[in-house]
Amino acid sequence: MARTAHVYVHDRLAGILREDETGFTFVYTEDYVADTNSLPVSLTLPKSGQPLKSEMLFPFFDGLIPEGWLLDIATDSWKLDARDRMGLLMACCQDCIGAVSIIPVGTSYAKE
Repeated sequence: MARTAHVYVHDRLAGILREDETGFTFVYTEDYVADTNSLPVSLTLPKSGQPLKSEMLFPFFDGLIPEGWLLDIATDSWKLDARDRMGLLMACCQDCIGAVSIIPVGTSYAKE
């Protein structure tokens, strides 16, 4: 089962993160790549028109997921397995501290 999320930087759609049976793919939007003033999501995810692929969740995105007692609350609240990194990312990282937000496709994104 493939899962997809939009990745926002400073409330602007920067790219799309997808998980499927082969692993993870992150690709920036054409508009975001073309904008010379836009920043990469992370230094480890440089702006490029080419998809970036990984068998495991990219370390930057994995680092957004809560740890310790917050992870326990998240797994209990949403009934997610702590090993389901994409599920946790989509459930917990819609309003992160910092510039990046992860919004599951099909979910509206409204930030005040």
